[in-house]
Amino acid sequence: PLQYKLFGLENPDRLVLDIEASKLAAGFATPKVEGRLRGLRTGVQNGKDLRVVFDLAEGVKPKSFLLPPADKMGYRLVLDLAPITDAAKPVVRTVEQAVASKERDIVIAIDAGHGGEDPGARGASGSWEKSITLAMSEELKRRIDAEPGLKAVLIRDGDYFIPLQKRYQKAREAHADLFVSIHADAFHKPTASGSSVFVLSTRGASGEAARWLADSENRSDLVGGVSLDDKDNTLAAVLLDLSQSATMKASDDVANHVLDAMKRVGKTHKPNVEHANFVVLRSPDVPAMLVETAFISNPGEEKKLNDPAHRTRLAAAPCSNSGPSRS
Repeated sequence: PLQYKLFGLENPDRLVLDIEASKLAAGFATPKVEGRLRGLRTGVQNGKDLRVVFDLAEGVKPKSFLLPPADKMGYRLVLDLAPITDAAKPVVRTVEQAVASKERDIVIAIDAGHGGEDPGARGASGSWEKSITLAMSEELKRRIDAEPGLKAVLIRDGDYFIPLQKRYQKAREAHADLFVSIHADAFHKPTASGSSVFVLSTRGASGEAARWLADSENRSDLVGGVSLDDKDNTLAAVLLDLSQSATMKASDDVANHVLDAMKRVGKTHKPNVEHANFVVLRSPDVPAMLVETAFISNPGEEKKLNDPAHRTRLAAAPCSNSGPSRS
């Protein structure tokens, strides 16, 4: 882990990264830059810190996060440079608004659970959850893309790790109207079986609201189409609560459609949509659900999850006469 500071400067636009008690590796060569980067410079700050200056072609809205070690790689500091133009900011709408407007396809973000150094649960025959969820997500994307007026985007399209909060942030950046996280359940008893659908609990929503209001970077984002950074705390809290209430209602409505559709394919673990404090469901303005497709810890269901024909039936169910449509 490292201590770093990231800040922007104007006239000209540039981004400065200071990494404490660090220096460039021997033989470092400045990489070629393009896109929003005009150039890259390095130097020493305070006699002991590494300073990296990114010269920019335009102003950006930077975000940074640290990834833990994976495989042969150590810690990785990731910088995302998003444009700050109004057109690039996510304008998030309810599913009903997206259907009514007909301005563009409804965008559904599909999140394949786990990945990379986080393999998830393992079945009796050796199947890893991360592989099952990716295969299911790819099949679901094919089904959704085949439906007129719908478009799917994969949050994870390979075997790599994405932090949980980053997953729903990527959905917002994709202007998603709905976020679906795909998992394969596990239990210490191999007899546990059936599919489940979860939405965010009230407790999870209130905790995320507090974090959102406390985080100055979050407040500069659009929430339900409204920026909170120029609002006082009371008004910002009211606006966020309105957005979050509408989001949770839409999440519950769509989740019930999905659960009903899955009942036509096979057994469900519980008869109703369940509520839990899952991090990936905490977006305040994108309706979200988490689907446990089956129990990978159940040998019979593990076999089904590895069957492409079964995955096709499972992915097809919510796309047939149950989900949002242009009609």
